[in-house]
Amino acid sequence: MLKAQEINWSKYRIDVEDVMTLSSLALKIFRQNYFDDETFHINIPTRNQDTFIRRGYYGGHVDVYKPYGENLYCYDVNSLYPYIMKSYPMPCGIPVWKNNLERVGLDSLFGFIEAYVVCPTNISRPFLPYKDQSGTLLFPTGKFIGVFYSEELKFARDLGYHVIPLRGYLFEKKSSPFEGFISNLYESRLEAKKAGDEAMTYIYKILMNSLYGRFGMNPESTVTEICNQKKYEELMKMDNFQSAEKLTDHYYIVNYISNSSFADDDDWKSPKMSAVQLAAAITACARIHMYPYISRPDCYYTDTDSIVLGSPLPDDFISSIELGKFKLEYHVKRGIFLAPKSYMLDIEDDRQIIKHKGPAKDFVTSEWFQKQLADLSLTGQFPTLANFRIDWKKLQIGKKDMLLKLGLPQSNKRENVYDSNNVWIDTRPIDVIDIRSQDANTILKYELLKKNEESVSQSTTEGQKTTTLQPTLYKTKDEAKKAKKDNDNSSPYRPKPDE
Repeated sequence: MLKAQEINWSKYRIDVEDVMTLSSLALKIFRQNYFDDETFHINIPTRNQDTFIRRGYYGGHVDVYKPYGENLYCYDVNSLYPYIMKSYPMPCGIPVWKNNLERVGLDSLFGFIEAYVVCPTNISRPFLPYKDQSGTLLFPTGKFIGVFYSEELKFARDLGYHVIPLRGYLFEKKSSPFEGFISNLYESRLEAKKAGDEAMTYIYKILMNSLYGRFGMNPESTVTEICNQKKYEELMKMDNFQSAEKLTDHYYIVNYISNSSFADDDDWKSPKMSAVQLAAAITACARIHMYPYISRPDCYYTDTDSIVLGSPLPDDFISSIELGKFKLEYHVKRGIFLAPKSYMLDIEDDRQIIKHKGPAKDFVTSEWFQKQLADLSLTGQFPTLANFRIDWKKLQIGKKDMLLKLGLPQSNKRENVYDSNNVWIDTRPIDVIDIRSQDANTILKYELLKKNEESVSQSTTEGQKTTTLQPTLYKTKDEAKKAKKDNDNSSPYRPKPDE
């Protein structure tokens, strides 16, 4: 810590004791040494602006495409988000609201656009994100409305999506204000790595990756506060009140939401340097950067900045130090991918990489992954003692006996596909229809126009249809079992893929 303090003071004239977190240190370094408001003005959004743009702030793309593979290649991007921050233009200045973009060309737009999008069913690896009612981030086919960064809408259109812009906030397009910040920190990181200084190598990495998230901080947060009875009674009457515990006859510990959706405009306060348009643009451009590799037919798994492929990338895509290029993390002898954040890799030297999200992560083994892949319905229970359980509402820490249930992680991001022997061999995208909008007339006009075009196309190709034979794929285990039974009995029935 003393060494880090010395380095930060000598380089940036910042005392690390003046900041609480690495992300706040990153912001302070950027503001004091690299930020020029006249060159690139960062607008602090109003409540309406923040609420709208935050609908277009999605995370990284995490998906399982194929559950099992051998002789695979696991790649990571060198500092994906810092590379995007340095290389891509960013939304600058005060946003301008446009309420009707129906007749405006998409190429002329730059900002965050609410749009009606249609993803054709022939795109097996969809690109645009969609949040379902539970908050799960999907990448589906179908028809839906969402807020997106204009550059990802243009990219989606070029992939074959149909895009109708409806409304949105438009920004000025300017070169990134983060180029100097990223370049200097990355150079410092390489120097620390070369010198064998693992601690500073890690700190520089975290500083580079923390800044974008700082801009995306949610104004809504939970506040825990100790107060007297009078303040407690006032908070109890408010819509944003959460809970309370009595500490003494006169004091309470209370939880409430600041900047909640119930708050009046006068009570809403934006955090300092919260500029969600920058964070949303960075994550959107990162998904654009990754998509050519995610969409490869030999991609088995992806997680934000990493991919597992069935064949190696060309040499000119590979570098151990160059920003934005890939480095080969592992040559995988065998990989099992059960769900996002749950996979097992057998790598060289008889080593294993096991990842499993959740409290049961310490109980999963290579054997468990193999058994689970063979029978997805398997479950088990394990008693365990948690030595460090935090109750944030009561501000208490204690031990807790728990019974953990271990089974296939639930994921509704894609649908499993089984062969005729009831073996899980692939996945396919979920189809979504969500067109709730005040623009019903616009969408209806588009659907009618599209239907007329399809009718004309069908009439001109009548009598010239061809059929391509494909392996029969099944949506559920029951379908696969029935097909296998019918096949064993020499039945002529075969379920169609879409049944």
